[in-house]
Amino acid sequence: MKGFDPKFRDFPDYIIGITKEIWEDRGIATLHQYYSDDIVVRSPASVVLGNANVIGATMATLAEFPDRTLFGEDVIWSGTPEEGMLSSHRILSRATHAHDGVYGEATGKTLTYRILADCHAINNQINDEWLIRDQGAIVRQLGWEPKAYAADLIAREGGPEVCVQPLTPSNDQPGPYKGNGNDNEWGAKYADILTRLMGADMAAIPAEYDRACHLEYPGGHTGHSHGDVDQFWMGLRASFPDATFQIDHQIGRDDPMMPPRAALRWSLHGKHSGWGRFGAPTGAEVYVLGISHAEFGPWGLRREYVIFDETTVWKQILLQTG
Repeated sequence: MKGFDPKFRDFPDYIIGITKEIWEDRGIATLHQYYSDDIVVRSPASVVLGNANVIGATMATLAEFPDRTLFGEDVIWSGTPEEGMLSSHRILSRATHAHDGVYGEATGKTLTYRILADCHAINNQINDEWLIRDQGAIVRQLGWEPKAYAADLIAREGGPEVCVQPLTPSNDQPGPYKGNGNDNEWGAKYADILTRLMGADMAAIPAEYDRACHLEYPGGHTGHSHGDVDQFWMGLRASFPDATFQIDHQIGRDDPMMPPRAALRWSLHGKHSGWGRFGAPTGAEVYVLGISHAEFGPWGLRREYVIFDETTVWKQILLQTG
């Protein structure tokens, strides 16, 4: 790969390799090398500007979860080394809540949860990132419900007037990556499926999903078959029936020894105006950032992984409703 350290055999190896090097091998200082000084890291919970703040957040997480491991399940990517590449990296993480921190007093509990991260890299360095942890899975394993955790977090951060503000289009910051992925057929197919579901065409589920599909949804929920697909996407859309659904990035891949697969980064932006996954409608304006991976087989979509941050949705609702 032109411009990248020759120890990495390809782009997925680079992404998986530096993740292990930074977190598990304690090479936190390598962030000075692998991340640009002015990187923009967006998560549903906040927008972090600059590598110094990324390093601080990394150290705080490792102080709270010192044995954290990050297993790279897949890297779905687009672009070229010369023009820059965008990786959508799916991670399964395990960690023991050994010390006090942002998740409250240490519980000693061992957690398992997923992360999806979209990173833009060029010349051996990441300079733009979108990061979503399955916060719903994390807090539930610590004994919280996402709404209660969000309320407690607002209080611990000093109250509604001074707490950290969740990501919205109004406080997002532009980064150097301006691409929108590639035009591979599998990315286009998955984009069409989600667009149909967000348009209330739930008949797309039996038409496009394998009847034996395996599903990993927010909150650490594992599901199977059409009923679980319907319940998840229906529950999300029903909460925000008038919100604007937008696909912000789309990748499809055909790789040796891998099924055809796709990665989408998408958003829902609008009022919490319906009954659904987030309870009684409040009228709060909410921005939901999501990343999804899909794998296809001979009978349709056979595996789906979706992450958005339930706690940040609740934080936005509570900040507007009390």
